[in-house]
Amino acid sequence: MTEPRWLTADERRAWLAQLSINTMLPAALDTQLHAAGKLSLFDYNVLAMLSETDGRFLPMSELAARTSASLSRLSHVVTKLQNRGWLERRPHPGDARVTTAHLTDAGMETIVKLAPGHVEAVRSLFLDALTPGDVADLARIGEKIVARLDDDHWILRER
Repeated sequence: MTEPRWLTADERRAWLAQLSINTMLPAALDTQLHAAGKLSLFDYNVLAMLSETDGRFLPMSELAARTSASLSRLSHVVTKLQNRGWLERRPHPGDARVTTAHLTDAGMETIVKLAPGHVEAVRSLFLDALTPGDVADLARIGEKIVARLDDDHWILRER
């Protein structure tokens, strides 16, 4: 039997810091977005991903990839956002067999209204604590880890 590869003191510090960030930062951003617009960080991310695309639509499978979500979770959230008038499901213009999520004008208005406060929260809670070198290091390190988890992740293709 081989000995487990226990974490060193520095590895433990890094892991626990990352674990705390993964828990505390989304919760803080959820709080800000809920107060500003009664939506979650995930809801906002769905709207934001669509707002950044040509035509403000994506196939559901691509939207799931861009939000790092399962199709099941995404479908549930898209239904919720549809009920608020912010999204519509439509057939893909080039292939009617593919379902797309379209950001409506009301959804675009919502993201435009919420984006300044959200970006300020991201800056104040996260980026302002880092130097430009830290930001570059974090991007490099994060992309390495994402590649281990999903070597075809959309964010790696965007580089």
